[in-house]
Amino acid sequence: MEKTSGKWLSLSILALCQVSAMALWFSASAVLPSLIEEYSLSSFQQALFTSTVQIGFVVGSLSSAILGLADRLPPKLLFLGSALVAATANAALLVIEPTDPAVPVFRFITGVCMAGIYPIGMRMAATWAKGDMGLLVGILVGALTLGSASPHLFNAIGGIDWRFTIVAASGFAVLSGFGILLFQMGPNYTKAPRFHPEQILFAWKIKSVRLANLGYLGHMWELYAMWAWIGLFLTASFSQTMAPTEANETAKLATFATMAIGAIGCLGAGYLADRMGRTTLTIASMLISGTCALTVGFLFGASPWLLTTLCLIWGLTIISDSAQFSASVAELAKPEIVGTMLTLQTSIGFTLTLITIHLMPYGVDLLGWKYAFAPLAIGPFLGVWAMLKLRQHPDAIKLAGGKK
Repeated sequence: MEKTSGKWLSLSILALCQVSAMALWFSASAVLPSLIEEYSLSSFQQALFTSTVQIGFVVGSLSSAILGLADRLPPKLLFLGSALVAATANAALLVIEPTDPAVPVFRFITGVCMAGIYPIGMRMAATWAKGDMGLLVGILVGALTLGSASPHLFNAIGGIDWRFTIVAASGFAVLSGFGILLFQMGPNYTKAPRFHPEQILFAWKIKSVRLANLGYLGHMWELYAMWAWIGLFLTASFSQTMAPTEANETAKLATFATMAIGAIGCLGAGYLADRMGRTTLTIASMLISGTCALTVGFLFGASPWLLTTLCLIWGLTIISDSAQFSASVAELAKPEIVGTMLTLQTSIGFTLTLITIHLMPYGVDLLGWKYAFAPLAIGPFLGVWAMLKLRQHPDAIKLAGGKK
């Protein structure tokens, strides 16, 4: 009983620290409506606020894996150092103009540091896993989701001054860094699996792993583009039926709710996937989220309540499957290459997000908000195909203790 209570206390601390630290990821993106109005940012400049973080994360995660930082440094200290540096880089946005060429550099640094927070937190949670890996990874992805959504809440609380959001995100990140020192490592704590560049081709050669990765890529094609641009979409839509000030404030809260509800989806999906099967869960999630991507534009300018309801369904399902792709690869790959496979999956997935994040503003200009999100549905629908194929593969018996 004492060990169980210690497990959930430590995981609660870890989740709170992840929520606080991950606010940095979308801190600048959350204030884009205000920055666009004040500084007339171009479509390319708008996309850079999110895409440079993605690039930094890819560079950081690959560098950390190749250099073996998770073994060379105690995980808690790596988390602490990453959180403090990221908070500093984020706070630097307060002393320069949003149009300054240095802004993407600071966002890139923030992304690099996220590689010392999110993957490290996943590894720390795994030290407590015992037949509930799907749930534990789901908790951490849920924390990432809630943390990514929190800047939109800060933005709503702070009113029209976008600087409040930047200050709040940096402050919470500092608190998370020191708070992580209270976390206790679980009984499964061992050295992280080594990264083996020469084994990268196994991600393609092993068919079951390849299918799991294709499912993950379909999921990522949709996820970060939606998170990055849903706030602007809701602001523009609400402005059709509300006064500008009311539309802006309502959109901030609706955007927070749309992203934050995904945390509930992650927890529920993690629990269900361990019992119903990973392919079952991921297929259902992607079918619903892909359908939302296709239809959400048709409610542009419609009742804010109706649109927000659809966005909540979208937000719930667009992230609920995320943890299960990582869990699937961990179960399908040989133990000696799990580290390489997970690093590669994450790196390719976040690299892919650069395409849709940058294409979205051009899609809005070309197609209008009615159809701008529709191309995102390509990803989850291809992901459904990949997971259906995986479900039929003999290796699927390895998933979730035999539950496909």
